[in-house]
This record gives sequence, structure tokens and C-alpha cells, in this order.
Amino acid sequence: MRWYVSIGAVLVASVLTASDGAGVAAPDARHRPTMQAADKAAAQVDVELVLAVDVSYSMDMDELAVQREGYAQAIVSKEFLQALKALPNGKIAVTYFEWAASNDQKIIIPWRVIDGPETADAVADEILKAPIRRASRTSISGAIYFAMPLFENNPYPGLRRVIDISGDGANNNGAPVVPARDEAVSKGIIINGLPIMVKDPSYSTMDIENLDWYYEDCVVGGPGSFVVPIKDREKFKEAIRTKLLLEVAGRTPERRIVPVAEKEPRINCQIGERMWQDRWGR
Repeated sequence: MRWYVSIGAVLVASVLTASDGAGVAAPDARHRPTMQAADKAAAQVDVELVLAVDVSYSMDMDELAVQREGYAQAIVSKEFLQALKALPNGKIAVTYFEWAASNDQKIIIPWRVIDGPETADAVADEILKAPIRRASRTSISGAIYFAMPLFENNPYPGLRRVIDISGDGANNNGAPVVPARDEAVSKGIIINGLPIMVKDPSYSTMDIENLDWYYEDCVVGGPGSFVVPIKDREKFKEAIRTKLLLEVAGRTPERRIVPVAEKEPRINCQIGERMWQDRWGR
């Protein structure tokens, strides 16, 4: 079942309670790089987290900067470090990449272990130092397909595997998004979403109404998956912190949540492709 999360509705206390709900079992070791048993134990993390960040041209430079700052500040926040400390192993593995078209993904931060303030600071610094870029088209499916092999090449096996996708538009390039989502979920991967809705929809940037519905029905998936929409620029960083807290703790919020019914999508999952076709004829 998927969940819709309202910003500000999440209580940090519920995230920081004992993490008895780790959720998904550890991925099959056959899909991991070969390691000795002692090395596997030493490398064990609680969460393998892929941060997949939209840098398409529909994102303005201010949004891109705030997005970067939001992830960096969330990782070093007191609340995040407390949630990390409450985990069974007290550490997660993170990789951060930017995406746009189906063939345009760039890893900014390779796999890094975060197990306390020092490693959190190091990852945050890496995120902030990377040059900000923009690129054409929006391929959420391309981001998902790019993310899946990253888990197989991660030297730090975890109890849960999560793809965290942020973006401000629908898929309009590459393969359809639903089969990509379903393939990831079949591999035991959870996909959560951060739809960015801080501007009025514009035809010039291929925006759609109800982007949060699109993410809920077409993008996210897996046990406990959820969406945190950003509808206020001033709450951009708060939303990112909220989502990372939930992902690290492996929980859905305990208050003011609305279950998304398992039914036909409320919005056409190929709306982005159709808009592109209508506009450009290809």
C-alpha cells in the first residue's frame, strides 16, 4: 500500500521510536558482490538509499540550489542523526545522482556510509561542492532503470533498499514509468517520491496538474512507499528532511495519513509522453 504524506504532519517522535519495523528483508546475497562472511557482517547497513534528483530545464537555478541545500542540510540535521542512531546497525549507505533524459544520469556521490556526524558532514560537503547543472527532458523511468544496478554494485548490503526520486514533472522521455516502477518493486526495492509543485503549471515547461497524484499512482511503489509533495518553496528543505527521516527509520507517518486506494490511476501515467507528442510531434 502506498501513502500520501502531508508536510508538517509528521512528528519526529514517531520516526525516532525504536526501529522494530525494518520492513523489507535483506536482499538475496546472490545478487551481491562476493564477500567473505566477516566482511559482510562488517559492511551491513540498515538502509541502502539512492537519492535520484531531477535537474531538467523545468527546474530553475534557485530550485536546483535549494534542492541541493535541502539534501545536504537534512543529512547533517540533529533529527536525521538521531534517527540514524536509533537503527539496529546505526548506519546507512547513500548514493546521490542527478537525472534528466533517459540517457542522462550523473553520479554526484558514489556509495558512502553515514554512521554519525563526521561521515554525514563529509557527504553533505560533497553534495554542496558539486557544480549545479541543468539538462533537457524528463525521464523518471530512466532514473529508476539507472538506480536498480547501483544496488547490485553497492559494497554495503542493507536491510532495506530505497530509491528516493524528486522531480517537478511527468515522465516524457524513454520507457514508460509504470513498468520501470514495477520491475524495481519486484526486486524488493521501495520507491518514494518528492514531487516539486512550487510553481503554477506551465505549458512551456511541460508541467501537469496534480503532479502529486501522478507520483502516488504512477511512480512510487513497494511496502510503505509514500509521497511528500512540496507546494511551498519555503518548505522545500523541510519536506526533504521529513522524507529522509521516514526513509531512514523505515516508517510511514502515524498521523494524518491518507491511504492511496489500489485502483486505476487518477491521472494518465503516460500524460507526459502525450503532452510531448502533442507539442513536438515526436
